[in-house]
Amino acid sequence: MNKNTLKMSLRTLIVLLALTLVAQGVAAQDASDSGEDTNVGNIGNLGVGIALGLAGLGAGYSQAAIGSAAVGMLAEDGSKFGYALIFTALPESIVILGALPLFLQ
Repeated sequence: MNKNTLKMSLRTLIVLLALTLVAQGVAAQDASDSGEDTNVGNIGNLGVGIALGLAGLGAGYSQAAIGSAAVGMLAEDGSKFGYALIFTALPESIVILGALPLFLQ
């Protein structure tokens, strides 16, 4: 990994972390704190949607590389189907963890 890729990855991570912290703060705000009857719940739903969408994008990005490597591994040795299946399905746990705020809200 070269320096420019590392810097870009770190910047992206910092931006996503800041976005997550803001989304959590918005979701944690109670409607009674504002003093007026606004629709704060919709903003919290937006934070949950962002979390789920970014988890889906991350899982898709990782599955692209893992899937092509798994197909190459199966082309060389067909007896490693179990390993290929496990490694291909493993990033889906990221989406399950990203869907967790749906149930916590």
